[in-house]
Amino acid sequence: MEFNNILVLCTGNICRSPMAAAVLGQEMTARGRNKANIASAGIAAAVGHGAPEHARALMAERGLDISGHRAIQLIPDSLLQMDLVLVMEKTQQQAVEKLQPAARGRVFRLGEWGDFDIPDPYRQNMDVYRNILSMIDRGLSDWMERIN
Repeated sequence: MEFNNILVLCTGNICRSPMAAAVLGQEMTARGRNKANIASAGIAAAVGHGAPEHARALMAERGLDISGHRAIQLIPDSLLQMDLVLVMEKTQQQAVEKLQPAARGRVFRLGEWGDFDIPDPYRQNMDVYRNILSMIDRGLSDWMERIN
Protein backbone atom coordinates (compact mmCIF):
# COMPACT_ATOMS: atom_id res chain seq x y z
CA MET A 1 0.00 0.00 0.00
CA GLU A 2 1.19 3.50 -0.74
CA PHE A 3 1.03 5.95 2.13
CA ASN A 4 0.14 9.34 0.65
CA ASN A 5 -1.81 10.78 3.60
CA ILE A 6 -0.08 10.40 6.95
CA LEU A 7 -1.22 11.88 10.24
CA VAL A 8 1.14 12.05 13.22
CA LEU A 9 -0.59 12.34 16.59
CA CYS A 10 0.42 13.01 20.16
CA THR A 11 -1.43 14.50 23.10
CA GLY A 12 -0.93 18.26 22.86
CA ASN A 13 0.44 18.57 19.30
CA ILE A 14 3.25 20.85 20.40
CA CYS A 15 6.29 18.58 20.98
CA ARG A 16 6.40 15.04 19.66
CA SER A 17 4.01 15.09 16.70
CA PRO A 18 5.29 18.33 15.12
CA MET A 19 8.89 17.10 15.42
CA ALA A 20 8.02 13.67 14.03
CA ALA A 21 5.97 15.14 11.18
CA ALA A 22 8.82 17.51 10.22
CA VAL A 23 11.43 14.75 10.27
CA LEU A 24 9.12 12.38 8.37
CA GLY A 25 8.52 15.05 5.74
CA GLN A 26 12.26 15.56 5.35
CA GLU A 27 12.80 11.78 5.01
CA MET A 28 10.00 11.40 2.47
CA THR A 29 11.36 14.28 0.38
CA ALA A 30 14.87 12.81 0.51
CA ARG A 31 13.43 9.57 -0.90
CA GLY A 32 11.54 11.34 -3.68
CA ARG A 33 8.15 11.05 -1.98
CA ASN A 34 7.53 14.79 -1.65
CA LYS A 35 3.93 14.41 -2.80
CA ALA A 36 2.96 12.73 0.48
CA ASN A 37 0.63 14.79 2.66
CA ILE A 38 1.95 14.74 6.22
CA ALA A 39 0.01 16.45 9.00
CA SER A 40 0.03 16.45 12.78
CA ALA A 41 -2.64 16.95 15.41
CA GLY A 42 -3.33 16.35 19.08
CA ILE A 43 -5.79 14.12 20.86
CA ALA A 44 -6.10 16.80 23.55
CA ALA A 45 -4.37 19.60 21.67
CA ALA A 46 -3.11 22.81 23.19
CA VAL A 47 -4.93 24.52 20.33
CA GLY A 48 -3.09 27.51 18.91
CA HIS A 49 0.09 26.98 20.93
CA GLY A 50 3.44 26.78 19.21
CA ALA A 51 6.22 24.25 19.68
CA PRO A 52 8.41 24.77 22.77
CA GLU A 53 11.86 26.30 22.37
CA HIS A 54 13.68 22.96 22.81
CA ALA A 55 11.66 21.37 20.00
CA ARG A 56 12.22 24.36 17.70
CA ALA A 57 15.96 24.35 18.45
CA LEU A 58 16.36 20.64 17.74
CA MET A 59 14.52 20.96 14.46
CA ALA A 60 16.59 24.02 13.51
CA GLU A 61 19.75 21.92 14.02
CA ARG A 62 18.42 19.74 11.19
CA GLY A 63 17.47 22.63 8.96
CA LEU A 64 13.77 22.26 9.77
CA ASP A 65 11.67 25.23 10.80
CA ILE A 66 8.66 24.45 13.01
CA SER A 67 8.42 27.98 14.41
CA GLY A 68 5.16 28.55 12.54
CA HIS A 69 3.55 25.38 13.92
CA ARG A 70 0.32 25.86 15.87
CA ALA A 71 -1.35 22.97 17.65
CA ILE A 72 -4.61 21.66 16.22
CA GLN A 73 -7.19 19.30 17.64
CA LEU A 74 -7.77 15.93 16.02
CA ILE A 75 -11.03 15.80 14.06
CA PRO A 76 -12.26 12.18 14.20
CA ASP A 77 -13.61 12.18 10.63
CA SER A 78 -10.19 13.25 9.32
CA LEU A 79 -8.90 9.81 10.33
CA LEU A 80 -10.96 8.28 7.54
CA GLN A 81 -8.90 10.14 4.92
CA MET A 82 -5.57 8.90 6.25
CA ASP A 83 -3.59 5.98 4.88
CA LEU A 84 -1.50 5.84 8.05
CA VAL A 85 -1.89 7.35 11.52
CA LEU A 86 1.18 7.31 13.74
CA VAL A 87 0.75 7.84 17.49
CA MET A 88 3.33 8.03 20.25
CA GLU A 89 1.81 5.72 22.86
CA LYS A 90 -0.28 2.56 23.02
CA THR A 91 -2.96 4.42 25.03
CA GLN A 92 -3.22 6.97 22.21
CA GLN A 93 -3.68 4.19 19.68
CA GLN A 94 -6.51 2.76 21.77
CA ALA A 95 -8.11 6.20 22.20
CA VAL A 96 -7.98 6.93 18.46
CA GLU A 97 -9.44 3.54 17.56
CA LYS A 98 -12.22 4.07 20.10
CA LEU A 99 -12.89 7.56 18.75
CA GLN A 100 -13.02 6.36 15.14
CA PRO A 101 -13.39 2.54 14.93
CA ALA A 102 -13.22 2.62 11.12
CA ALA A 103 -9.58 3.77 11.41
CA ARG A 104 -8.49 0.43 12.91
CA GLY A 105 -5.74 -1.14 10.88
CA ARG A 106 -4.32 2.27 9.94
CA VAL A 107 -3.38 3.45 13.45
CA PHE A 108 0.00 2.39 14.78
CA ARG A 109 2.59 3.53 17.28
CA LEU A 110 5.61 5.29 15.84
CA GLY A 111 7.61 2.75 17.85
CA GLU A 112 5.48 -0.16 16.60
CA TRP A 113 8.32 -2.19 15.12
CA GLY A 114 10.61 -1.69 18.11
CA ASP A 115 7.71 -2.14 20.55
CA PHE A 116 8.21 1.14 22.39
CA ASP A 117 6.22 4.21 23.37
CA ILE A 118 7.61 7.72 23.03
CA PRO A 119 6.98 9.66 26.27
CA ASP A 120 6.01 13.32 26.38
CA PRO A 121 8.98 15.66 26.92
CA TYR A 122 6.84 18.74 27.62
CA ARG A 123 8.36 21.08 30.23
CA GLN A 124 11.48 18.96 30.57
CA ASN A 125 15.10 19.80 29.77
CA MET A 126 16.93 19.70 26.46
CA ASP A 127 18.51 16.31 27.21
CA VAL A 128 15.05 14.78 27.51
CA TYR A 129 14.03 16.37 24.20
CA ARG A 130 17.18 15.00 22.54
CA ASN A 131 16.35 11.53 23.86
CA ILE A 132 12.78 11.81 22.58
CA LEU A 133 14.02 12.94 19.16
CA SER A 134 16.35 9.95 19.09
CA MET A 135 13.35 7.69 19.76
CA ILE A 136 11.38 9.45 17.01
CA ASP A 137 14.31 8.88 14.63
CA ARG A 138 14.43 5.20 15.54
CA GLY A 139 10.69 4.77 15.01
CA LEU A 140 10.71 6.67 11.72
CA SER A 141 13.68 4.67 10.46
CA ASP A 142 11.70 1.46 11.05
CA TRP A 143 8.64 2.95 9.32
CA MET A 144 10.62 4.24 6.32
CA GLU A 145 11.67 0.67 5.57
CA ARG A 146 7.99 -0.20 5.28
CA ILE A 147 6.66 2.98 3.65
CA ASN A 148 9.09 2.82 0.71
